[in-house]
Amino acid sequence: MRTIISAAVCAIALVSAPAFASKELATAKGCLGCHAIEKAGVLGPGYQAVAKKYEGQKDMEGKLAAFIRAGTPAGSKLMWGGAVPMPANPGVSEADAKKLAAWILAGAK
Repeated sequence: MRTIISAAVCAIALVSAPAFASKELATAKGCLGCHAIEKAGVLGPGYQAVAKKYEGQKDMEGKLAAFIRAGTPAGSKLMWGGAVPMPANPGVSEADAKKLAAWILAGAK
């Protein structure tokens, strides 16, 4: 019985870990210096607004991950009308960019 309970606790921890790790990852990579979660950040949109705007769009996780790493060129469809495009983030690995994109598109919860 203890084994089943331990397995269940581990499974819950693994499922919930990415959400916590992503906020920590966003902080560690400097994302929250320009963005915020619930409202617009200093220079960029809030992550919940990003999730809402791109909800249900095909392949958005991969596209967003690519823009996290490469930045957003002026005139990009991912631009939010601001004058400052998001700079490239070469210090963010492809795996971390995918984690961040998934977390953002899930509403950054």
